[in-house]
Amino acid sequence: MSHLPLRFALRYLFARKSHNVINIISGISVAGMAIGTAALIIILSVFNGFNKLISDSLDDAQPDLVVKPAAGKAFVPDSPAFNWLYEQDAVYNMSSVIEEQAFVSFDGKQSLARVKGVDSVYEEETPIREHMTDGVFALHRGTLPRAVVGSALAWSMDINPRFVAPLEIYYPDREGNVSLSNPAASLRSVKMGVSGLFALNAELDAELVLVPIETMRELMDYDDEVSAVEIRLTKDLSEKGARQLVRDLEERLGADYTVLDRYRQNEALYKMMRYEKLAIYMILIFIVIIIAFNIYSSLTMLIIEKRGDIDTLRSLGAPETMTRRIFLLEGWLISLLGLLIGLVIGIGCVLLQQKFGIIRMPGNYIINAYPVILKASDILWTAAGVAGVGYLIALLPSLTKTTDNP
Repeated sequence: MSHLPLRFALRYLFARKSHNVINIISGISVAGMAIGTAALIIILSVFNGFNKLISDSLDDAQPDLVVKPAAGKAFVPDSPAFNWLYEQDAVYNMSSVIEEQAFVSFDGKQSLARVKGVDSVYEEETPIREHMTDGVFALHRGTLPRAVVGSALAWSMDINPRFVAPLEIYYPDREGNVSLSNPAASLRSVKMGVSGLFALNAELDAELVLVPIETMRELMDYDDEVSAVEIRLTKDLSEKGARQLVRDLEERLGADYTVLDRYRQNEALYKMMRYEKLAIYMILIFIVIIIAFNIYSSLTMLIIEKRGDIDTLRSLGAPETMTRRIFLLEGWLISLLGLLIGLVIGIGCVLLQQKFGIIRMPGNYIINAYPVILKASDILWTAAGVAGVGYLIALLPSLTKTTDNP
């Protein structure tokens, strides 16, 4: 008896109705749910692909971990925790940096920039080497310091590695007094040639200048201080292993230091990407809800057509809940059939795009085809959302129409 409502629902689903319009509306309902489901899978996968591009650009621009002082701008990295960290197999390299906003000038043009002084480890092993657009990545020519500049900043200031004009960097003298009559006397400055330009992402390209760390120490009158220690981890380290390493490092460093992983370095960006994906999901689910009202129309007409069957079942002693359940399952089966077809279409389209790159990106981009990444979580959320919408829509006529008088 428990399977009887499902058997009735399957019979009504595939049987030919006396009014052809019911078949048409049911077919439209299945097609609509399939299109909505496929759109969810495809659009979420494209969103995942672009997010991966952003994350990959951050991989080369930023380290996996950054250690900064909890208070103040600079510190001396003499904690035993740094020696312990250096010995860990999960650590690929560690580098000391000094980063500060400064005033830069080149051949009469001025701008504010993020000037970052880096040590020899950073200079030798940074992934920025793979993103040079002009010149070479070199922070020294013999004993002379050199600078590497973001391409957008270089464009705005007409900086060219082939020009002989030096790049001048100015920073307020920390121990000097400000002279109103001659403000320039209150600034410390260094000069160096430009060896190359890089292009990573719009933000860094427009503001970042890389110089040797000893140049920044001279500019800021530091001895052994650094503003941060940057750590890159091995590629095969799992997310769980990275989180455990962060917890161990925080425990060893204590409250005087702050450890920032990739998420905490870009917390606003990652939150924005999550909220954007949630917004896209909710918009597409709302569209599915609108499409699902075809199920309401189809089910309402079917209930009217099957009024005789309902009366017969009642005469045979079938409870009211049974007749309601028959048409609830009927409406839900329509949505589930559309869901199944949509999943097949959506997953198939994403896999084809991943394999062959059928849809190409317009214009000149670093990739030729639209990036897509299929995630199991997206499939589960899509299936749950569409199935839930279908159930709720099917519930409405099954609760009301089956109890109406003929």
